[in-house]
Amino acid sequence: MMLRKLAIILPALAVSSTAFADTLGARFGAGMWDHTPGGHLRYQTSNSNHNADLQDDLNLEDDQEGYFYALVEHPVPLIPNVKLMRTGLTSNGSGTINSEFTYGGETYEANQDITSELQLDHTDVTLYWQLLDNVVSFDFGLTAKMIDAEATLRQTSGNEKTVTNSFDGVVPMGYLGIGATPWPGVELRLEGSALSVGDNSLTDYTAKVSYTTDFLLGVEAGYRSLELELDDLDDVDANMEFDGPFVGLYLDF
Repeated sequence: MMLRKLAIILPALAVSSTAFADTLGARFGAGMWDHTPGGHLRYQTSNSNHNADLQDDLNLEDDQEGYFYALVEHPVPLIPNVKLMRTGLTSNGSGTINSEFTYGGETYEANQDITSELQLDHTDVTLYWQLLDNVVSFDFGLTAKMIDAEATLRQTSGNEKTVTNSFDGVVPMGYLGIGATPWPGVELRLEGSALSVGDNSLTDYTAKVSYTTDFLLGVEAGYRSLELELDDLDDVDANMEFDGPFVGLYLDF
């Protein structure tokens, strides 16, 4: 399923290439992320007993969605390299509520039917510098994560009701990347961004292996985890995690 969806996305990458100078490199990639939701969410309530569990209460399911990225690296000192990445993240669910909880001033009763949707789409703009770039690589920099989030809960039986809340913004994060090339064309890489301010935190990390062929085309696979903890931010309290495997293709110039 992941590869079939990927086959639809990647033709856009098959564009004619202009020869880059030896000192300039670029990579364009796309893939599918199979993410599993976990954790809980509260809105407009300070009662911790009214957490809405993403799986047990909202019945959110695993989903597969695409990611796209482009990066450009150069040898000019002090000027950072640039990576842009866009990730869609939406989880939907339907089922019967296990226990009563309050969300957005509305009480959702136990044993009633509910449908839910949680969207957490985001775009990352990363500026980074390379301290090492040979058999072992080490990058550091800053990431601006632009988040577009929305949650909708509908009780579709009994006393029907709907609550929708949304928030968007830009989160500045520190970035680190470590890689190793044990064999020609093969790279093992761990990279991530993180921010912690008071009781609010956001971490996004990836572990992957990639292989670049002699024909510019490469394949990558790995594991990604996105964790978000909010303490009364725009009336939202949350401790959520989305994680799972991904697979993708890229063109490396």
